[in-house]
Amino acid sequence: MKKIQVDILGLSTSPHNNGAYALILFEIGGKRKLPIIIGGFEAQAIALKLENIKAPRPFTHDLIRNITDTFNINVSEVTIDELRNETFFAKVVCELSGVMHEIDARPSDAIALAVRCDAPIYVSEDVMNEAGILDDKQGDQTGFGVGTEKKAVAPANTPMSKLDELNAKLSDAIAKEDYEKAARIRDEISKLQSRS
Repeated sequence: MKKIQVDILGLSTSPHNNGAYALILFEIGGKRKLPIIIGGFEAQAIALKLENIKAPRPFTHDLIRNITDTFNINVSEVTIDELRNETFFAKVVCELSGVMHEIDARPSDAIALAVRCDAPIYVSEDVMNEAGILDDKQGDQTGFGVGTEKKAVAPANTPMSKLDELNAKLSDAIAKEDYEKAARIRDEISKLQSRS
């Protein structure tokens, strides 16, 4: 499996799902970003670590980190390796006594652990190709850039005109930093393209 290293661009509140957040990952050395909708608890766990804020008592991810340290378990990496039925899947790769172990995890938990263990975060090429959003502003890691869009001339109600409409909506959602909507539109585009 080919993997792409990513980093965390940031977290954004989700206007459509109560308590949900969009975790935005960006491709290191590339132009794609990957929005993943996560729960409030996991978003808080990631944000606290990114801001170097120490909670008065350990969160679950802090507890796991303490266990890995106590028993000399090295968290080597986390990989978002699958997208199935609009749900992302991840693996936490750990090394214990020279033996590598892959542990199934939700991406939000895997990333919350990765930021605590200074482990790299990867996304499989297949997942990035399917769910990544292209950012035309290369080198700008402050937010989603929106490139110029040229509309193709196509008759009404054809797959091409629907695709153009969805691409315009996608650009608009990205410009408004509505990453959850952008992810839904991206999924619609993927479905439409798979039918073509």
